[in-house]
Amino acid sequence: MHSLNRRGFLGLTAGLSLAALAGCGTAEPTTAASTPRTGGRLRAAFAGGGAKEVLDPHLANLFVEAARSKALYDKLADLGPDVSAQPRLAEKWEPDATLTRWRITLRQATFHNGQPVRADDVLASYARILDPARAFRAKSSLALIDLPNSRAVDERTVEFALKRPFVEFPNVLAAFGAYIVPAGTEDFTTPVGSGPFSFTSFEPGRSVLLKRYDGYWEGAPHLDELEFVIANEESARANALLGGQVEYAHDLTPTTARGHAAGDRMAIHRAPNSAVQAFAMKLDRPPFDNRDLREAMFLLADRPQLVESVLAGSGQVGNDLFGKGYQHYADDVPQRTRDLDKAKFLIKRAGAEGLTVKLDTSTAAAGMVEAATVFADQVKGSGLTVEVVTGNKDSYWSDTLKNGSLSSFRSGAMPIETHIAQRLLSGSGTNVTKWARPEFDALYDKAVSTVDDKQRGEVYREMQRSLHAEGGYLMWGFADWIVGTAPNVGGISTAPANTLDWARFDKVWLG
Repeated sequence: MHSLNRRGFLGLTAGLSLAALAGCGTAEPTTAASTPRTGGRLRAAFAGGGAKEVLDPHLANLFVEAARSKALYDKLADLGPDVSAQPRLAEKWEPDATLTRWRITLRQATFHNGQPVRADDVLASYARILDPARAFRAKSSLALIDLPNSRAVDERTVEFALKRPFVEFPNVLAAFGAYIVPAGTEDFTTPVGSGPFSFTSFEPGRSVLLKRYDGYWEGAPHLDELEFVIANEESARANALLGGQVEYAHDLTPTTARGHAAGDRMAIHRAPNSAVQAFAMKLDRPPFDNRDLREAMFLLADRPQLVESVLAGSGQVGNDLFGKGYQHYADDVPQRTRDLDKAKFLIKRAGAEGLTVKLDTSTAAAGMVEAATVFADQVKGSGLTVEVVTGNKDSYWSDTLKNGSLSSFRSGAMPIETHIAQRLLSGSGTNVTKWARPEFDALYDKAVSTVDDKQRGEVYREMQRSLHAEGGYLMWGFADWIVGTAPNVGGISTAPANTLDWARFDKVWLG
Protein backbone atom coordinates (compact mmCIF):
# COMPACT_ATOMS: atom_id res chain seq x y z
CA MET A 1 0.00 0.00 0.00
CA HIS A 2 1.02 3.56 -0.49
CA SER A 3 -0.55 6.04 1.87
CA LEU A 4 -2.70 3.58 3.82
CA ASN A 5 -0.75 1.01 5.77
CA ARG A 6 -1.86 -2.60 5.32
CA ARG A 7 -3.56 -2.86 8.70
CA GLY A 8 -5.36 0.43 8.27
CA PHE A 9 -6.42 -0.45 4.74
CA LEU A 10 -7.84 -3.84 5.63
CA GLY A 11 -9.76 -2.21 8.44
CA LEU A 12 -11.06 0.36 5.98
CA THR A 13 -12.36 -2.26 3.54
CA ALA A 14 -14.08 -4.09 6.36
CA GLY A 15 -15.87 -0.92 7.49
CA LEU A 16 -13.58 0.36 10.22
CA SER A 17 -15.46 2.30 12.86
CA LEU A 18 -15.36 6.07 13.08
CA ALA A 19 -13.92 5.79 16.57
CA ALA A 20 -11.01 3.71 15.33
CA LEU A 21 -10.28 6.09 12.48
CA ALA A 22 -10.54 9.10 14.73
CA GLY A 23 -7.64 7.71 16.73
CA CYS A 24 -5.32 7.97 13.71
CA GLY A 25 -4.68 11.63 14.43
CA THR A 26 -5.55 14.07 11.65
CA ALA A 27 -4.97 17.73 11.08
CA GLU A 28 -7.81 20.20 11.58
CA PRO A 29 -9.78 20.45 8.31
CA THR A 30 -8.92 23.37 6.09
CA THR A 31 -11.09 24.98 3.46
CA ALA A 32 -10.34 24.53 -0.25
CA ALA A 33 -8.51 27.39 -1.86
CA SER A 34 -10.70 29.28 -4.32
CA THR A 35 -7.91 29.20 -6.92
CA PRO A 36 -6.25 25.92 -7.96
CA ARG A 37 -3.03 24.86 -6.28
CA THR A 38 -0.48 22.37 -7.53
CA GLY A 39 0.77 19.33 -5.67
CA GLY A 40 -0.20 16.60 -3.26
CA ARG A 41 -1.79 13.17 -3.42
CA LEU A 42 -5.57 12.78 -3.44
CA ARG A 43 -6.90 9.45 -2.17
CA ALA A 44 -10.32 8.50 -3.53
CA ALA A 45 -12.43 5.71 -2.00
CA PHE A 46 -14.73 3.67 -4.24
CA ALA A 47 -16.54 0.37 -3.98
CA GLY A 48 -14.55 -2.28 -5.83
CA GLY A 49 -14.74 -5.65 -7.49
CA GLY A 50 -12.07 -7.60 -5.64
CA ALA A 51 -9.26 -9.49 -7.32
CA LYS A 52 -11.09 -9.45 -10.69
CA GLU A 53 -10.65 -5.69 -11.16
CA VAL A 54 -8.90 -4.69 -14.36
CA LEU A 55 -7.21 -1.67 -15.91
CA ASP A 56 -8.33 -2.67 -19.42
CA PRO A 57 -10.67 0.26 -20.24
CA HIS A 58 -12.67 -1.84 -22.71
CA LEU A 59 -13.60 -4.20 -19.87
CA ALA A 60 -14.50 -1.42 -17.42
CA ASN A 61 -17.88 -1.94 -15.81
CA LEU A 62 -17.69 -0.82 -12.18
CA PHE A 63 -17.75 2.85 -11.20
CA VAL A 64 -14.18 2.59 -9.88
CA GLU A 65 -13.02 1.07 -13.19
CA ALA A 66 -14.79 3.84 -15.12
CA ALA A 67 -13.14 6.53 -12.98
CA ARG A 68 -9.70 4.96 -13.33
CA SER A 69 -10.18 4.63 -17.10
CA LYS A 70 -11.03 8.32 -17.31
CA ALA A 71 -7.82 9.18 -15.46
CA LEU A 72 -5.59 6.94 -17.60
CA TYR A 73 -7.19 7.11 -21.04
CA ASP A 74 -9.17 9.33 -23.41
CA LYS A 75 -12.11 8.84 -25.78
CA LEU A 76 -12.72 10.68 -29.03
CA ALA A 77 -15.69 12.38 -27.36
CA ASP A 78 -17.40 12.41 -23.99
CA LEU A 79 -20.69 13.63 -22.52
CA GLY A 80 -21.02 17.22 -21.31
CA PRO A 81 -23.16 18.49 -18.40
CA ASP A 82 -26.32 18.38 -20.58
CA VAL A 83 -25.31 14.88 -21.73
CA SER A 84 -24.49 16.02 -25.26
CA ALA A 85 -21.31 14.79 -26.98
CA GLN A 86 -18.26 17.06 -26.55
CA PRO A 87 -14.95 16.73 -28.47
CA ARG A 88 -12.03 15.13 -26.60
CA LEU A 89 -9.28 13.38 -28.59
CA ALA A 90 -11.34 14.33 -31.63
CA GLU A 91 -10.61 17.98 -32.32
CA LYS A 92 -13.56 18.09 -34.71
CA TRP A 93 -15.91 15.84 -36.69
CA GLU A 94 -17.60 16.37 -40.01
CA PRO A 95 -20.12 14.17 -41.87
CA ASP A 96 -20.54 14.00 -45.60
CA ALA A 97 -23.88 14.88 -47.21
CA THR A 98 -25.19 11.31 -46.80
CA LEU A 99 -24.36 11.14 -43.05
CA THR A 100 -22.76 7.74 -43.74
CA ARG A 101 -19.12 8.88 -43.75
CA TRP A 102 -17.62 10.91 -40.92
CA ARG A 103 -14.17 12.51 -40.96
CA ILE A 104 -12.58 12.85 -37.52
CA THR A 105 -9.61 15.17 -37.01
CA LEU A 106 -7.49 14.15 -34.03
CA ARG A 107 -5.97 16.77 -31.79
CA GLN A 108 -2.24 16.71 -31.12
CA ALA A 109 -2.02 14.40 -28.14
CA THR A 110 0.51 11.89 -26.90
CA PHE A 111 0.40 8.61 -25.02
CA HIS A 112 2.30 8.30 -21.76
CA ASN A 113 5.21 6.67 -23.63
CA GLY A 114 5.63 9.84 -25.69
CA GLN A 115 4.17 8.40 -28.91
CA PRO A 116 1.53 10.50 -30.70
CA VAL A 117 -2.09 9.37 -30.76
CA ARG A 118 -2.59 8.34 -34.40
CA ALA A 119 -5.49 7.36 -36.63
CA ASP A 120 -4.21 3.77 -36.60
CA ASP A 121 -4.54 3.67 -32.79
CA VAL A 122 -8.18 4.77 -33.08
CA LEU A 123 -9.01 2.14 -35.70
CA ALA A 124 -7.17 -0.58 -33.77
CA SER A 125 -8.97 0.34 -30.52
CA TYR A 126 -12.38 0.19 -32.21
CA ALA A 127 -11.47 -3.08 -33.94
CA ARG A 128 -10.57 -4.54 -30.54
CA ILE A 129 -13.90 -3.42 -29.04
CA LEU A 130 -15.84 -4.81 -32.02
CA ASP A 131 -14.03 -8.18 -31.98
CA PRO A 132 -16.89 -10.74 -32.10
CA ALA A 133 -14.94 -13.06 -29.81
CA ARG A 134 -14.99 -10.47 -27.01
CA ALA A 135 -17.70 -9.18 -24.72
CA PHE A 136 -16.80 -5.52 -24.46
CA ARG A 137 -19.59 -3.23 -23.25
CA ALA A 138 -19.06 -0.60 -25.95
CA LYS A 139 -19.53 -3.13 -28.76
CA SER A 140 -23.27 -2.52 -29.15
CA SER A 141 -22.73 1.25 -29.41
CA LEU A 142 -19.95 0.91 -32.01
CA ALA A 143 -21.85 -1.70 -34.07
CA LEU A 144 -23.08 1.08 -36.37
CA ILE A 145 -19.53 1.48 -37.73
CA ASP A 146 -18.60 -0.30 -40.97
CA LEU A 147 -15.02 -0.84 -39.86
CA PRO A 148 -13.68 -2.69 -42.96
CA ASN A 149 -14.61 0.35 -45.06
CA SER A 150 -13.25 2.89 -42.55
CA ARG A 151 -9.70 4.17 -43.02
CA ALA A 152 -6.85 6.33 -41.80
CA VAL A 153 -6.57 9.26 -44.20
CA ASP A 154 -3.36 10.37 -42.53
CA GLU A 155 -1.88 10.16 -39.01
CA ARG A 156 -4.38 12.62 -37.55
CA THR A 157 -7.45 11.95 -39.71
CA VAL A 158 -9.84 9.01 -39.49
CA GLU A 159 -12.70 8.44 -41.92
CA PHE A 160 -15.45 6.25 -40.47
CA ALA A 161 -17.93 4.53 -42.74
CA LEU A 162 -21.33 3.89 -41.15
CA LYS A 163 -23.88 1.21 -41.97
CA ARG A 164 -26.65 3.82 -42.28
CA PRO A 165 -27.14 7.63 -42.07
CA PHE A 166 -26.65 8.79 -38.49
CA VAL A 167 -26.30 12.42 -37.47
CA GLU A 168 -25.83 11.45 -33.80
CA PHE A 169 -22.52 9.69 -34.49
CA PRO A 170 -20.72 11.82 -31.84
CA ASN A 171 -22.83 9.93 -29.23
CA VAL A 172 -21.15 6.74 -30.47
CA LEU A 173 -17.69 8.28 -30.04
CA ALA A 174 -18.67 9.14 -26.45
CA ALA A 175 -19.94 5.62 -25.65
CA PHE A 176 -19.12 4.13 -22.25
CA GLY A 177 -15.78 2.32 -22.52
CA ALA A 178 -14.85 3.48 -26.05
CA TYR A 179 -11.31 4.47 -25.01
CA ILE A 180 -8.32 4.77 -27.31
CA VAL A 181 -5.26 2.65 -26.52
CA PRO A 182 -2.02 2.24 -28.51
CA ALA A 183 -2.45 -0.12 -31.48
CA GLY A 184 -1.69 -3.72 -30.57
CA THR A 185 -2.19 -3.29 -26.81
CA GLU A 186 -3.35 -6.44 -25.03
CA ASP A 187 -1.30 -6.39 -21.83
CA PHE A 188 -2.65 -3.90 -19.27
CA THR A 189 -0.40 -4.81 -16.34
CA THR A 190 1.51 -1.58 -17.02
CA PRO A 191 -1.11 0.38 -18.98
CA VAL A 192 -0.31 3.21 -21.36
CA GLY A 193 -3.00 5.75 -22.21
CA SER A 194 -3.24 9.39 -23.23
CA GLY A 195 -5.15 10.56 -20.14
CA PRO A 196 -4.15 13.15 -17.53
CA PHE A 197 -2.53 10.59 -15.19
CA SER A 198 0.00 7.86 -15.93
CA PHE A 199 0.40 4.50 -14.24
CA THR A 200 2.52 3.85 -11.14
CA SER A 201 1.22 0.69 -9.46
CA PHE A 202 -1.83 -1.59 -9.11
CA GLU A 203 -2.96 -4.05 -6.46
CA PRO A 204 -6.28 -5.55 -7.69
CA GLY A 205 -9.05 -5.12 -5.17
CA ARG A 206 -6.91 -2.76 -3.10
CA SER A 207 -5.27 0.22 -4.72
CA VAL A 208 -4.19 1.97 -7.92
CA LEU A 209 -1.61 4.74 -7.75
CA LEU A 210 -1.27 7.20 -10.63
CA LYS A 211 0.91 10.27 -11.18
CA ARG A 212 0.49 13.52 -13.08
CA TYR A 213 1.18 13.32 -16.82
CA ASP A 214 2.84 16.62 -17.68
CA GLY A 215 2.31 16.08 -21.42
CA TYR A 216 -1.47 15.88 -21.22
CA TRP A 217 -3.06 17.67 -24.18
CA GLU A 218 -5.51 19.66 -22.03
CA GLY A 219 -2.86 20.70 -19.51
CA ALA A 220 -1.27 18.80 -16.65
CA PRO A 221 -3.43 18.00 -13.60
CA HIS A 222 -3.07 20.03 -10.42
CA LEU A 223 -2.42 16.93 -8.31
CA ASP A 224 0.98 15.23 -8.16
CA GLU A 225 -0.61 11.86 -7.49
CA LEU A 226 -4.03 10.20 -7.51
CA GLU A 227 -4.71 7.03 -5.54
CA PHE A 228 -7.86 4.92 -5.84
CA VAL A 229 -8.53 2.82 -2.75
CA ILE A 230 -11.28 0.29 -2.21
CA ALA A 231 -13.89 0.54 0.55
CA ASN A 232 -16.95 -1.50 -0.36
CA GLU A 233 -19.26 -0.38 2.43
CA GLU A 234 -20.67 3.13 2.21
CA SER A 235 -20.06 3.58 5.93
CA ALA A 236 -16.40 2.63 5.44
CA ARG A 237 -15.97 5.28 2.72
CA ALA A 238 -17.62 7.94 4.86
CA ASN A 239 -15.62 7.00 7.96
CA ALA A 240 -12.34 6.93 6.03
CA LEU A 241 -13.09 10.45 4.84
CA LEU A 242 -13.97 11.66 8.33
CA GLY A 243 -10.86 9.96 9.70
CA GLY A 244 -8.50 11.61 7.22
CA GLN A 245 -7.51 8.39 5.42
CA VAL A 246 -9.03 9.57 2.13
CA GLU A 247 -9.98 12.95 0.69
CA TYR A 248 -12.81 11.76 -1.63
CA ALA A 249 -15.62 9.29 -0.90
CA HIS A 250 -17.69 8.16 -3.86
CA ASP A 251 -21.40 7.26 -3.77
CA LEU A 252 -22.68 8.33 -0.36
CA THR A 253 -26.27 7.87 0.76
CA PRO A 254 -28.74 10.76 1.15
CA THR A 255 -28.82 9.96 4.88
CA THR A 256 -25.06 10.44 5.20
CA ALA A 257 -25.28 13.65 3.17
CA ARG A 258 -28.03 15.03 5.39
CA GLY A 259 -26.06 14.19 8.50
CA HIS A 260 -22.98 16.10 7.38
CA ALA A 261 -24.35 18.89 5.17
CA ALA A 262 -24.24 21.45 7.97
CA GLY A 263 -20.94 20.31 9.47
CA ASP A 264 -17.37 21.32 8.72
CA ARG A 265 -15.75 17.88 8.51
CA MET A 266 -17.11 16.79 5.13
CA ALA A 267 -18.08 18.75 2.03
CA ILE A 268 -21.11 17.29 0.23
CA HIS A 269 -21.30 17.49 -3.58
CA ARG A 270 -24.54 16.57 -5.37
CA ALA A 271 -24.75 15.76 -9.08
CA PRO A 272 -28.42 16.23 -10.05
CA ASN A 273 -30.21 14.15 -12.70
CA SER A 274 -27.69 11.32 -12.43
CA ALA A 275 -30.10 8.37 -12.23
CA VAL A 276 -33.75 7.99 -13.13
CA GLN A 277 -35.98 5.93 -10.82
CA ALA A 278 -39.01 4.31 -12.45
CA PHE A 279 -41.50 1.50 -12.81
CA ALA A 280 -41.83 -0.27 -16.16
CA MET A 281 -45.16 -1.57 -17.47
CA LYS A 282 -45.15 -4.08 -20.34
CA LEU A 283 -47.48 -3.02 -23.17
CA ASP A 284 -47.57 -6.37 -24.97
CA ARG A 285 -49.54 -8.30 -22.32
CA PRO A 286 -52.34 -7.87 -19.79
CA PRO A 287 -53.07 -5.86 -17.82
CA PHE A 288 -50.98 -2.94 -19.14
CA ASP A 289 -51.88 -3.48 -22.76
CA ASN A 290 -54.83 -1.32 -21.68
CA ARG A 291 -53.99 2.38 -22.07
CA ASP A 292 -56.54 3.47 -19.44
CA LEU A 293 -54.85 1.29 -16.84
CA ARG A 294 -51.42 2.70 -17.68
CA GLU A 295 -52.75 6.24 -17.29
CA ALA A 296 -54.31 5.27 -13.97
CA MET A 297 -50.89 4.09 -12.74
CA PHE A 298 -49.34 7.42 -13.75
CA LEU A 299 -52.05 9.26 -11.79
CA LEU A 300 -51.67 7.10 -8.67
CA ALA A 301 -48.01 7.99 -8.18
CA ASP A 302 -47.31 10.65 -5.55
CA ARG A 303 -43.95 11.69 -6.95
CA PRO A 304 -42.96 14.24 -4.28
CA GLN A 305 -43.60 11.62 -1.58
CA LEU A 306 -41.47 9.06 -3.44
CA VAL A 307 -38.60 11.55 -3.82
CA GLU A 308 -38.80 12.53 -0.15
CA SER A 309 -39.15 9.03 1.30
CA VAL A 310 -37.00 6.95 -1.07
CA LEU A 311 -34.35 9.51 -2.05
CA ALA A 312 -34.46 11.36 1.29
CA GLY A 313 -35.12 14.52 -0.73
CA SER A 314 -31.89 14.11 -2.75
CA GLY A 315 -33.53 14.26 -6.13
CA GLN A 316 -36.17 15.83 -8.35
CA VAL A 317 -39.69 14.82 -9.35
CA GLY A 318 -39.92 13.04 -12.71
CA ASN A 319 -42.56 13.36 -15.42
CA ASP A 320 -42.48 9.87 -16.97
CA LEU A 321 -39.82 10.91 -19.47
CA PHE A 322 -36.11 10.10 -19.47
CA GLY A 323 -33.36 12.73 -19.33
CA LYS A 324 -34.64 15.71 -17.34
CA GLY A 325 -32.27 18.59 -18.05
CA TYR A 326 -30.51 16.76 -20.89
CA GLN A 327 -30.22 17.94 -24.48
CA HIS A 328 -33.57 17.57 -26.34
CA TYR A 329 -35.61 16.89 -23.18
CA ALA A 330 -39.30 17.77 -23.63
CA ASP A 331 -39.62 20.21 -20.75
CA ASP A 332 -42.81 21.66 -22.27
CA VAL A 333 -44.88 18.55 -21.41
CA PRO A 334 -47.13 19.39 -18.41
CA GLN A 335 -46.06 17.79 -15.12
CA ARG A 336 -48.24 14.88 -14.01
CA THR A 337 -49.61 14.97 -10.47
CA ARG A 338 -51.54 12.49 -8.35
CA ASP A 339 -55.28 12.32 -9.10
CA LEU A 340 -56.91 9.45 -7.19
CA ASP A 341 -60.46 10.16 -8.41
CA LYS A 342 -59.53 10.11 -12.09
CA ALA A 343 -57.35 7.00 -11.53
CA LYS A 344 -60.30 5.17 -9.92
CA PHE A 345 -62.51 6.15 -12.88
CA LEU A 346 -59.93 4.83 -15.38
CA ILE A 347 -59.45 1.58 -13.43
CA LYS A 348 -63.19 1.02 -13.50
CA ARG A 349 -63.39 1.81 -17.22
CA ALA A 350 -60.57 -0.68 -17.85
CA GLY A 351 -62.52 -3.35 -16.00
CA ALA A 352 -59.63 -3.76 -13.56
CA GLU A 353 -61.41 -3.21 -10.22
CA GLY A 354 -60.26 -5.82 -7.71
CA LEU A 355 -57.19 -6.71 -9.79
CA THR A 356 -53.93 -7.63 -8.03
CA VAL A 357 -50.77 -6.74 -9.97
CA LYS A 358 -47.35 -8.13 -9.08
CA LEU A 359 -44.56 -5.54 -8.96
CA ASP A 360 -41.20 -7.25 -9.49
CA THR A 361 -38.29 -5.58 -7.74
CA SER A 362 -34.92 -6.41 -6.15
CA THR A 363 -31.90 -4.97 -4.41
CA ALA A 364 -30.06 -4.87 -7.76
CA ALA A 365 -30.15 -1.05 -7.54
CA ALA A 366 -30.41 1.18 -4.50
CA GLY A 367 -33.89 2.35 -3.56
CA MET A 368 -35.87 0.04 -5.82
CA VAL A 369 -37.42 -2.14 -3.10
CA GLU A 370 -38.22 0.92 -0.96
CA ALA A 371 -39.84 2.69 -3.93
CA ALA A 372 -41.92 -0.38 -4.78
CA THR A 373 -43.15 -0.58 -1.19
CA VAL A 374 -44.08 3.13 -1.07
CA PHE A 375 -45.85 2.95 -4.44
CA ALA A 376 -47.83 -0.14 -3.40
CA ASP A 377 -49.09 1.88 -0.44
CA GLN A 378 -50.00 4.82 -2.71
CA VAL A 379 -52.15 2.54 -4.89
CA LYS A 380 -54.33 1.42 -1.97
CA GLY A 381 -57.94 2.61 -2.18
CA SER A 382 -57.89 2.86 -5.98
CA GLY A 383 -59.49 -0.48 -6.76
CA LEU A 384 -56.11 -1.99 -7.63
CA THR A 385 -53.72 -3.90 -5.35
CA VAL A 386 -49.97 -3.93 -6.01
CA GLU A 387 -48.12 -6.92 -4.57
CA VAL A 388 -44.36 -6.37 -4.21
CA VAL A 389 -42.24 -9.41 -5.18
CA THR A 390 -38.50 -9.23 -4.46
CA GLY A 391 -36.44 -11.28 -6.92
CA ASN A 392 -32.84 -12.43 -7.38
CA LYS A 393 -30.60 -9.37 -7.69
CA ASP A 394 -28.06 -11.24 -9.85
CA SER A 395 -30.54 -12.18 -12.58
CA TYR A 396 -33.02 -9.33 -12.04
CA TRP A 397 -32.40 -7.31 -15.20
CA SER A 398 -32.55 -10.28 -17.57
CA ASP A 399 -35.56 -11.72 -15.70
CA THR A 400 -37.62 -8.54 -15.88
CA LEU A 401 -36.74 -7.98 -19.52
CA LYS A 402 -38.75 -11.10 -20.35
CA ASN A 403 -41.09 -11.87 -17.45
CA GLY A 404 -43.90 -10.22 -15.52
CA SER A 405 -45.90 -7.12 -16.37
CA LEU A 406 -44.67 -4.47 -13.87
CA SER A 407 -41.13 -4.00 -12.54
CA SER A 408 -38.77 -1.56 -10.88
CA PHE A 409 -36.35 0.24 -13.20
CA ARG A 410 -33.29 2.44 -12.79
CA SER A 411 -30.89 3.99 -15.28
CA GLY A 412 -27.84 6.24 -15.25
CA ALA A 413 -27.20 9.17 -17.56
CA MET A 414 -26.98 8.78 -21.33
CA PRO A 415 -28.13 10.89 -24.30
CA ILE A 416 -31.89 10.78 -24.91
CA GLU A 417 -31.14 9.39 -28.40
CA THR A 418 -29.21 6.48 -26.83
CA HIS A 419 -32.02 5.77 -24.36
CA ILE A 420 -34.49 5.60 -27.24
CA ALA A 421 -32.22 3.43 -29.40
CA GLN A 422 -31.48 0.93 -26.64
CA ARG A 423 -34.93 0.71 -25.01
CA LEU A 424 -37.79 2.00 -27.14
CA LEU A 425 -37.41 0.87 -30.75
CA SER A 426 -39.15 -2.26 -31.97
CA GLY A 427 -35.81 -4.04 -32.29
CA SER A 428 -34.11 -2.60 -29.18
CA GLY A 429 -32.23 -5.18 -27.14
CA THR A 430 -33.33 -3.90 -23.72
CA ASN A 431 -36.92 -2.90 -24.46
CA VAL A 432 -38.38 -3.77 -21.06
CA THR A 433 -41.73 -1.98 -21.69
CA LYS A 434 -42.15 -3.74 -25.07
CA TRP A 435 -43.05 -0.41 -26.66
CA ALA A 436 -43.22 -1.21 -30.39
CA ARG A 437 -44.68 1.39 -32.74
CA PRO A 438 -43.64 1.55 -36.42
CA GLU A 439 -44.51 5.27 -36.51
CA PHE A 440 -42.24 5.86 -33.50
CA ASP A 441 -39.39 3.93 -35.16
CA ALA A 442 -39.90 6.08 -38.27
CA LEU A 443 -39.63 9.27 -36.17
CA TYR A 444 -36.34 8.00 -34.71
CA ASP A 445 -34.99 7.36 -38.22
CA LYS A 446 -36.10 10.87 -39.15
CA ALA A 447 -34.41 12.39 -36.09
CA VAL A 448 -31.03 10.72 -36.62
CA SER A 449 -30.99 11.81 -40.26
CA THR A 450 -32.00 15.44 -39.61
CA VAL A 451 -28.95 17.71 -39.69
CA ASP A 452 -30.59 20.86 -38.30
CA ASP A 453 -30.32 20.65 -34.52
CA LYS A 454 -33.52 22.60 -33.83
CA GLN A 455 -35.58 20.51 -36.24
CA ARG A 456 -34.09 17.30 -34.83
CA GLY A 457 -34.95 18.46 -31.31
CA GLU A 458 -38.58 18.94 -32.33
CA VAL A 459 -38.75 15.36 -33.64
CA TYR A 460 -37.39 14.10 -30.31
CA ARG A 461 -40.02 16.17 -28.49
CA GLU A 462 -42.77 14.69 -30.65
CA MET A 463 -41.51 11.22 -29.73
CA GLN A 464 -41.49 12.13 -26.06
CA ARG A 465 -45.05 13.50 -26.20
CA SER A 466 -46.13 10.14 -27.60
CA LEU A 467 -44.28 8.28 -24.83
CA HIS A 468 -45.76 10.52 -22.16
CA ALA A 469 -49.29 9.88 -23.38
CA GLU A 470 -49.10 6.17 -24.11
CA GLY A 471 -45.77 4.71 -22.95
CA GLY A 472 -44.97 2.22 -20.22
CA TYR A 473 -42.30 4.01 -18.15
CA LEU A 474 -43.56 5.60 -14.93
CA MET A 475 -40.46 7.72 -14.29
CA TRP A 476 -41.17 9.22 -10.90
CA GLY A 477 -37.84 10.78 -9.93
CA PHE A 478 -34.28 11.69 -10.76
CA ALA A 479 -31.74 10.94 -8.05
CA ASP A 480 -28.75 13.06 -7.15
CA TRP A 481 -25.36 11.34 -7.17
CA ILE A 482 -23.59 12.21 -3.92
CA VAL A 483 -19.88 12.34 -3.14
CA GLY A 484 -18.14 13.61 -0.05
CA THR A 485 -14.76 15.29 0.09
CA ALA A 486 -12.43 16.71 2.67
CA PRO A 487 -13.11 20.43 3.13
CA ASN A 488 -9.76 21.31 1.51
CA VAL A 489 -10.60 19.69 -1.86
CA GLY A 490 -11.46 22.08 -4.67
CA GLY A 491 -12.59 21.67 -8.27
CA ILE A 492 -15.29 19.00 -7.78
CA SER A 493 -17.92 19.06 -10.55
CA THR A 494 -21.67 18.52 -10.15
CA ALA A 495 -22.20 17.11 -13.66
CA PRO A 496 -24.38 13.96 -13.83
CA ALA A 497 -22.77 10.58 -13.16
CA ASN A 498 -21.37 8.86 -16.29
CA THR A 499 -20.54 12.20 -17.93
CA LEU A 500 -17.07 13.65 -18.57
CA ASP A 501 -16.84 15.71 -15.40
CA TRP A 502 -18.15 13.04 -13.01
CA ALA A 503 -15.30 11.47 -10.96
CA ARG A 504 -12.86 13.63 -12.90
CA PHE A 505 -9.68 14.35 -10.99
CA ASP A 506 -7.42 16.29 -13.38
CA LYS A 507 -9.29 19.51 -12.50
CA VAL A 508 -9.26 18.85 -8.72
CA TRP A 509 -6.79 20.34 -6.26
CA LEU A 510 -5.90 20.17 -2.58
CA GLY A 511 -6.03 23.43 -0.64
